[in-house]
Amino acid sequence: MILITGGDGSLAQALRECFESVGYEIAAPSRSSLDVSDRHSVGAFFRTLSEPVELVINQAGSLRDGPLLKMNEADWDKVLDAHLKGTWLVSQAYAASLQGRPGHLIQVGSYSGLVGPAGQCNYAAAKAGLIGLTQSLAREWGAQSIRSNIVLPGFLETAMTASLTDVQRAKFREDHVLGSFNTVHHVAKFVRFLHEDLPQVSGQTFQLDSRVRRPGW
Repeated sequence: MILITGGDGSLAQALRECFESVGYEIAAPSRSSLDVSDRHSVGAFFRTLSEPVELVINQAGSLRDGPLLKMNEADWDKVLDAHLKGTWLVSQAYAASLQGRPGHLIQVGSYSGLVGPAGQCNYAAAKAGLIGLTQSLAREWGAQSIRSNIVLPGFLETAMTASLTDVQRAKFREDHVLGSFNTVHHVAKFVRFLHEDLPQVSGQTFQLDSRVRRPGW
C-alpha cells in the first residue's frame, strides 16, 4: 500500500492515478480523514490501515503568504504545522508501523526551500526544514532499510497557484531556462521512478524544473 497525505490535491490525484495504473493499492486521505498536524489524528489513521505501507508520500500542506511584518502567528503556525510538523508526525508513525520491514518516505518540497522568496518566509522555512528532516531520517533509518528522499516539483498549475496573474506566471517562466513548467503527471511519473527503479537512493533532494542555481546558493 502507498499512503499519500493531502489526498484531495491535484498532485495527490496524479500520484494516485500513476501508482494505481500499475496495480498499487492507494490510501489518499483528505484533511478531514487525516489531519497531519494532529498527533491523535495521525495515530488513529494508521490504526485503521489493514495492510503494510511500503511508501509514504508526504505532500499535505498549506499556503498563507504575506510579508513578515504583516504575518500573524496563526499564519506562521498553520504553514509550519502542515508541512513540517505534519511530516514529522506521519514519518514517526510510519516508522513505528514498519516493525522491521523496509520502507520509503518521499517528501514533496519546493524550490522556495532552496531560495526563499520574499513574502513566503513561513512556507520557505517549512520547505527548507523538510530538506534537513529528509536527510536526518535517511541517516537515522538507513540501517533499517528505510529510505527518505525529497522531490521539488517546480511550478505547477494547481489550486495553490490558480490565483496568480498572467504577469506573475510569465515571470516564473522567465526563471526556467527551458521556458516551460512541469505538470502534476510529470512529477508523479518521477516519484514512481524514484520508488521503483532507484532502490539504493536515499537522503537526496531532486529538483525537477529548469531553474539553475550556482553551487552554494
